Amino acid sequence: MSKEIKVKIDKEKCKSCGFCVLYCAKGILFTGKKNNAKGFFYIEFDDKLNKCNSCAICALMCPEAAIEVFKEDKK
Repeated sequence: MSKEIKVKIDKEKCKSCGFCVLYCAKGILFTGKKNNAKGFFYIEFDDKLNKCNSCAICALMCPEAAIEVFKEDKK
């Protein structure tokens, strides 16, 4: 069974510092247009082209630990 890469962003922890966006080599993270409860435009993930290789640099660079990268069995 193959695995699907998942990137989970906790929008309430995100302070929109942009480190994850800056360091993502694939360019699949971006500052969204929606605010969290604290008023920050939280980061969103868009990988329609399946570019993510699950390097998890985004999660490592996030000072708020708001990003989780994992693999899950495809359904």
